[in-house]
Amino acid sequence: MSFVAHTPHRPHASTDALPLAGIRVIELGNFIAAPTAGRMLADFGAEVIKIERPRTGDELRNWRLFAGDTSMLYRTINRNKKSIELDLRTDEGRAAVLELVSCSDVLIENFRPGTLDKWGLTPEALTAANPELVVARISAFGQTGPLAPRPGFAAVAEAFGGMRELVGESDRPPSRVGVSIGDSIAGLYAAFGAVMLLLDRGNRKKQGRRPWTPVERHVDVALHEAVFSMMESLVPDYSAHGVLRERTGGRMQGIAPSNAYVCSGGDSVVIAGNGDSIFGRYMEAIGRPDLRDDPDLATNDGRWARRDELDRAIEAWTSQHPRDEVLAALATAGVPAGPIYTAKDIVDDEQFAVRNMVQTLPVDVAGEIRDVAFPGIVPVLDQQSIPVSSPGPDLGEHTHEVLSELLARPCSCRACLDAMAELGDDAVQDAARTDATDRRARSART
Repeated sequence: MSFVAHTPHRPHASTDALPLAGIRVIELGNFIAAPTAGRMLADFGAEVIKIERPRTGDELRNWRLFAGDTSMLYRTINRNKKSIELDLRTDEGRAAVLELVSCSDVLIENFRPGTLDKWGLTPEALTAANPELVVARISAFGQTGPLAPRPGFAAVAEAFGGMRELVGESDRPPSRVGVSIGDSIAGLYAAFGAVMLLLDRGNRKKQGRRPWTPVERHVDVALHEAVFSMMESLVPDYSAHGVLRERTGGRMQGIAPSNAYVCSGGDSVVIAGNGDSIFGRYMEAIGRPDLRDDPDLATNDGRWARRDELDRAIEAWTSQHPRDEVLAALATAGVPAGPIYTAKDIVDDEQFAVRNMVQTLPVDVAGEIRDVAFPGIVPVLDQQSIPVSSPGPDLGEHTHEVLSELLARPCSCRACLDAMAELGDDAVQDAARTDATDRRARSART
């Protein structure tokens, strides 16, 4: 049974009541890192205007594209945003960006360092347009240092930051997790940094101090450093003890027993029975009181030394029982365990449904509108995930709204082109500027 379509969801407050309501964000760049940061801010109420290159847009639109012209990967990472088309290589495109900056709070970008400078969007230009702008920059190796000019994707960052060396089996080459984890971590840091500087900006104003300008301070996130920050005691263990961590497959080095085990039906479970008090209950549950009472296994060091023996004993038990029986017995014993889920398992799971963590939205899939399941918003507020308002937009879907209505600029949408053909460019621009005066006054940041 799928819970997604049938679970009633408690209504949430409107978008205006979300924590970041009233914050406007300009998102520049492609792929996953900067868009993840923008998604985080959009999820909690910020108005995020995503600027995409004309005609092709963000390359993510074509990644894992199974049908149509926009992938579900793009729809997921760019949810709750607006999309406009601007060519940043043109004077007109750069002028529009600076005008947007003048009435926005945050700019997020993930170009190679120096790219925006070449286009005239320097820190000085951003400061002139909006001295209180918060700028979050994401790049492969950061804005400084000998490697700063180099390009790089998450795959490189995960290797450079120490993660790739630890993923996989010890007798095989390093592997990779199945998602762009380096990009996602960097995006989280950029979103956190942006909110941190927004808070600092407000506090400085309250204290009568001038906020930082984009020239003086910005958020600088390097992909490899974001990965490195997650590596726990990798470097301290080497520095203090000369220990170099090794790949251990489904295990975590120095922690036992904790691994994945096959059940009788072929399904697998993950069981983390490595706590000292948990271990005794664990061995009792699998019918091995001899291991429970063995003094050499009373602490983690002893269990790690005999990890192969323990894993054989555990899988001898799991292999004799269906997954549900294994999980029920371990739950009764108070041993942390869980199934290894596929996408179908997640969609059908009651726990995800109760917290509104899988949400269905209507999406154009190759010309057909379908209800598509998407991940909910994390973290949860008020007991359930906030409803996702919209999937990632079509390319340029909001160009008219932003350029014509917010900035009073002519745009190239069909309606504007038809109007210009009838009235002439000057008349259209004058009318648009008059109509937009009130909107811009309300939108301008003081």
